[in-house]
Amino acid sequence: MNKKIVYTQDDGTLAIVIPTPEALDTMTVEEIATKDVPTGKEYHIVEDSEVPSDRTFRDAWTWE
Repeated sequence: MNKKIVYTQDDGTLAIVIPTPEALDTMTVEEIATKDVPTGKEYHIVEDSEVPSDRTFRDAWTWE
């Protein structure tokens, strides 16, 4: 399965980083998270299935 990186932005909204296949050819998901998530932010690497596919209320998503 594909993995995504999630973290909470300063304004409280959830950011979702979707690594591209090209990026994954040269880096691990962990390396991409280290590069792309702002310093000091807690992040989680999750399976695609953990992120809702219905984006209707995306601005209300949170991570516990």
